[in-house]
Amino acid sequence: MNGTSFQSDIRYWLRQGNTVNHLLLWNIVVFLGINILYIINTFYPTNTLFSWTYDQLALHSQLNTFIRKPWGVITYMFTHVEIFHIFFNMLNLYWFGNLFRGFLGNKRVLPLYLMGGISGGLLYMLCYNLFLPGFPSGMIGASASVMCILVACATLMPNYEIGLLFLGNIKLKWLALGLIALGIISIPRGNLGGIISHMGGALFGFFYVRILQNGTDLCKPLIWLFDPETRKEGQQQQARSKPKKSPLKVVKKPEDNNQLRLDQLLDKINEKGYQSLSAEEKAWLDKVSKEN
Repeated sequence: MNGTSFQSDIRYWLRQGNTVNHLLLWNIVVFLGINILYIINTFYPTNTLFSWTYDQLALHSQLNTFIRKPWGVITYMFTHVEIFHIFFNMLNLYWFGNLFRGFLGNKRVLPLYLMGGISGGLLYMLCYNLFLPGFPSGMIGASASVMCILVACATLMPNYEIGLLFLGNIKLKWLALGLIALGIISIPRGNLGGIISHMGGALFGFFYVRILQNGTDLCKPLIWLFDPETRKEGQQQQARSKPKKSPLKVVKKPEDNNQLRLDQLLDKINEKGYQSLSAEEKAWLDKVSKEN
């Protein structure tokens, strides 16, 4: 893409149909916006715009505050202030988000990100109100959502190996267990709210995959809400249940049929992952690739 503008590069990046890219962009945009306000506040301490914005975006543990600002359960998972906080969260989101996307499809990425973040946020609020009632606390960061996706990947393919600097190849199940153990051990050392939310996201990621393997997709309502193609497929299935006879018959050339089917299978892989193909579809795709 040499010679194109920065805006064109971003537009091309987003048009790839990868939800992980969109999540990365929104997190970065919010990070830049809130840090611009932080810089302004540094030079003009009387300016309260940064503290007001932070207060609006954070998830608050106190119920009376949460009732007045319920959107915090969504906005907190897109909000970062510290550079290393967003760097490691976005790095893990890029790695494990794309890994999850490759196996379970693009449609499930955003729903799982949101539901993992909500689960982590609700557990954070529950624990604070049970064990630290009246103690005001606010939380930001995508850690619960990212932890949910990581644990979902580890539950789905526990023996999948990834390469880590200084550690070499390590199986996903050991990576996930190690991060959970480190979180539990570090509870007495601070960031209690963040660690609790990590555990909530991790639990949802684990149970989501286990329930999915039993045939129930907890993300299905959000997939239907966010994805027009899914709604369209549902409408088409209803239409096919009452077929209409037509006196016209369209005859297609064999090569046209092959190309149409190839396009449909590639779209299916992009949306739902290679594993969604049936054995017959995989065999047909392999045959066509060899012929070409």
